Amino acid sequence: MADTAKQTTVIAASPEHCFAIATEFERYPEWAKDLKDAVVLERDAQGRASRVEFRASALGRSTHYTLGYSYGDAPLTIQWKLVDGDIMRTLDGDYMFEPVNNGTLVTYDLSIDLVIPLPGFVKRRAENRILHTLNELKARCES
Repeated sequence: MADTAKQTTVIAASPEHCFAIATEFERYPEWAKDLKDAVVLERDAQGRASRVEFRASALGRSTHYTLGYSYGDAPLTIQWKLVDGDIMRTLDGDYMFEPVNNGTLVTYDLSIDLVIPLPGFVKRRAENRILHTLNELKARCES
């Protein structure tokens, strides 16, 4: 069964700027601490990444996974689904960018199911590391 997590924050930047930073996948290793590599494998007709392979540090080891992206309500939404992963059955989620008076309310929603069972405290620690990506996105957008 997949675990879910949701986090929100306000970023002092426009939704368009947040969307642009969040879709520069090749640059994620510059600001997302746990990501070691990101390679765009496919692009859609508008040149946006539609399939991206990642290498990340997770639970004391390196993990590889590929996500498929869709942009139904761009630049207000980015959605992804796990295409392939070595330790995950599910890694699906989305970013939603909502304009507010002082910038953008960003919601990060995630569903994850690991192949290997983990104790609750380890899962929570891993979840916190993954959700920390939103804080890293905020820092990148505001820099």
